[in-house]
Amino acid sequence: MGLSLATAVPATATPTTTATPTTTTATTEPLFIGWSGLLPPLPAAYAPAQAQQCADGAPECVDATITQMRSRFAPLAASCDHNAVFALTYLRTTEEYRRTAAQPGFFTDVAYVNTEDAVFAAYYFHAYDAWLTGDGGGVSPAWQIAFDAAAGRQLAGAGNILLGMNAHVNRDLPLVLASLGLVTAGGQSRKADHDKVNVMLNRVIDPLLREAADRFDPSIDDIASPLGLSYTVLMQILVAWRETAWRNAERLVNAPTAEARAQIQREIETTAAATATVLRTAYAVPRLLPLGQNRDTYCAARSARS
Repeated sequence: MGLSLATAVPATATPTTTATPTTTTATTEPLFIGWSGLLPPLPAAYAPAQAQQCADGAPECVDATITQMRSRFAPLAASCDHNAVFALTYLRTTEEYRRTAAQPGFFTDVAYVNTEDAVFAAYYFHAYDAWLTGDGGGVSPAWQIAFDAAAGRQLAGAGNILLGMNAHVNRDLPLVLASLGLVTAGGQSRKADHDKVNVMLNRVIDPLLREAADRFDPSIDDIASPLGLSYTVLMQILVAWRETAWRNAERLVNAPTAEARAQIQREIETTAAATATVLRTAYAVPRLLPLGQNRDTYCAARSARS
């Protein structure tokens, strides 16, 4: 259905039932190419974090975020709302982050990354709530395209995932990073922890895609292949987007004037919106499909059996 996430490798896997979130172990983690960790950060001045959520970085902040994500996801899933696909993706990612952050030594500054997790999620919550209430001024163009496409039931499920990832990573993430600061008070860059998030994401993307395919749209896991090559390509797209977000955050914090910073932010908005437009076109599906190929029919049948 529609364009698969990576068409170069034929799909061979079939959807599997996933009743509970799954994680990979150290011996089964898929291939990860951590090239972004080899790229050094640019110099940046220290600035105190401007965080309105989870300023102390306590683990309970992440727990509260997960609780809110679950409560938001449940009605979307029950109604087979197309926004449920990204909501599930974000929920499973945050649950995996909570487990990973509890591993001693994985992150250098767990409290900072916890704060980032909470602030980052708040951007998504705010955008969705503003869109839901018709507050167009509170929704960036990239998010507007993503939410409208989901409401219009216009896309294959993979498109909903990628539109949400684009708006959140390409648009929101550089703003979040710039607001929290890119260096510690001692002048040490936080990029190492930023890159370690990619390692965590590599653990969770495959199982969450399979769960989303099982629950909402069987075409979502068309990226699966015996060697995981197409999955790896998808992961590298995400790594590239996150690296770009870091570089855009550097541009923001190093902007010489308020006007220059505003111009950079406009560029971020424009690029994310343009990417969203391309994704919306690429993952559009025909209005009329055979009954067995309709993702809403599929989701309703799966929900009725669960």
